[in-house]
Amino acid sequence: MNKSNSALPQPKHPSGRQFASRIANAHFDTWRIFRIMSEFVESFEDMAELDKPLITVFGSARTPVDDRYYQEAEKLGQLLAEHGYGVITGGGGGIMEAAHKGAYNAGGETVGLNIVLPHEQRPNPYQTCSLDFRYFFVRKVNFLKYAVGVFIFPGGFGTMDEFFESLTLVQTNKVNRIPLILVGREFWQGALEWVDKTLLEHKYISPEDTELYHIVDSAEEGMAFLQECHRYGVTGTVRYDI
Repeated sequence: MNKSNSALPQPKHPSGRQFASRIANAHFDTWRIFRIMSEFVESFEDMAELDKPLITVFGSARTPVDDRYYQEAEKLGQLLAEHGYGVITGGGGGIMEAAHKGAYNAGGETVGLNIVLPHEQRPNPYQTCSLDFRYFFVRKVNFLKYAVGVFIFPGGFGTMDEFFESLTLVQTNKVNRIPLILVGREFWQGALEWVDKTLLEHKYISPEDTELYHIVDSAEEGMAFLQECHRYGVTGTVRYDI
């Protein structure tokens, strides 16, 4: 027996709203291409002027100052600056602010790739170089294009997206392999167990894929691993053969 459509729950989805005409959308998209191009060109030119090896730090904008991971991120920023690295973050609060603060107070270079959002994102005051982005995907290219290593602290959907996209680019050899360092065993343990027991067990990934990232519990431990990775030299992500 077929049920009436009226019995189905109504989805709370914006597709129910009326959008602009196709002609208006097509006209808008044509001009948006140029805006996207200009954002790529301007950010590439600004980032190319930075001469220090840069480390990208991902993590939640919501992490409070008294949180253990905020303090570890601040300590990491300090250690990176003391060892001659610059620090790239998304430019906001929480983990991003902490990493910038530590590096800034140690006299280091701090790059903020700020995104325009209706909430949450406010540029932190510890940036020696600030770039503003309208588009997430342009910003994400800059996170990895100029990085020689990545630290990923606990975070939400955005942090998960940044970690797994970085991991995918390394796994598929679209970028050169760089250190991908997860901070916080307690936080990441459940996710990594799922990767091992579900993805690996069902052969959605290869055993060697689980070696593409490394987990640590402190800034000092992460810094030691980074130095070991860079013992014989520093490699950027960009491949010029593809």
